[in-house]
Amino acid sequence: MLDASAGALDYLPCRYGTSKAVFRGPERDLSRPYVAMLGGSATFGKYVERPYPALVEAAIGLPVANLAGLNAGPDFYLSDPATLDVAAGARAAVVQVTGAEALSNPFYTVHGRRNDRFVAAAPRLHALFPRVDFTDIHFTRHLMQVLQRADTGRFAELVHALQQNWLVKMRQVLSRLPARRILLWLADTTPPGRAESLDCAPLFIDRGLIDALRFEVSAVVHAVPSPRARAMAPFDMTYAETEAAQAACLPGAAVHSEVADRLASVLHSLLRMEKGPPFGDPP
Repeated sequence: MLDASAGALDYLPCRYGTSKAVFRGPERDLSRPYVAMLGGSATFGKYVERPYPALVEAAIGLPVANLAGLNAGPDFYLSDPATLDVAAGARAAVVQVTGAEALSNPFYTVHGRRNDRFVAAAPRLHALFPRVDFTDIHFTRHLMQVLQRADTGRFAELVHALQQNWLVKMRQVLSRLPARRILLWLADTTPPGRAESLDCAPLFIDRGLIDALRFEVSAVVHAVPSPRARAMAPFDMTYAETEAAQAACLPGAAVHSEVADRLASVLHSLLRMEKGPPFGDPP
């Protein structure tokens, strides 16, 4: 681990098209065939010098536009159609699975860009948890912790609603992407049979939800890091000591390398099946 005194990472922020969002650079040339990658902080590659979008780019010989946002989920894209237009122009797109709690829904709203930010409780949430004071809650994970402690039965009811909401919005995002699209599961374990615990990320996403999307994507890639790669995380990331807790929740460089290997193999297969000019061979 390197702290800020050793030099913070330069994410080379850039924009694409008419999107209002700022993405990790350097900016890629989208005038020729490219691949788009969508997701949250893991895909963005926070604290990592070369995240898996950059590694995949080197492996497949095509530009890879990293369209991920910090703490982003489907709402990040649905609130910015211009970004989805950029993704739609790609030869293929990869979508990282993110949690169901970080989406606006009939119970509460989240920030349009930083989807982990809790904005306001709707009347339905007040009715479901009448004794909860939402005044000092600012993040969705904290909200989930408070609601689970308040009433486990009603919390289970809320989780089910969040899962269905996630499924609807994921389908909306996928419908705007090119025909060749990959769903990326990046977590320490494979999707659980039931996901109601706050210990399993992405929150509330289970095997049934992933299976429900299988016929809407070209492939589902399960990127479960090896124990060795997970153990390397404290040593192959760049972050300040004050951000150690945040860094602990994100993949390190060794994990990104494993993810890139899996994705590159699948992308090679998908892109070679398409008609038209061949894509670049790996260097």
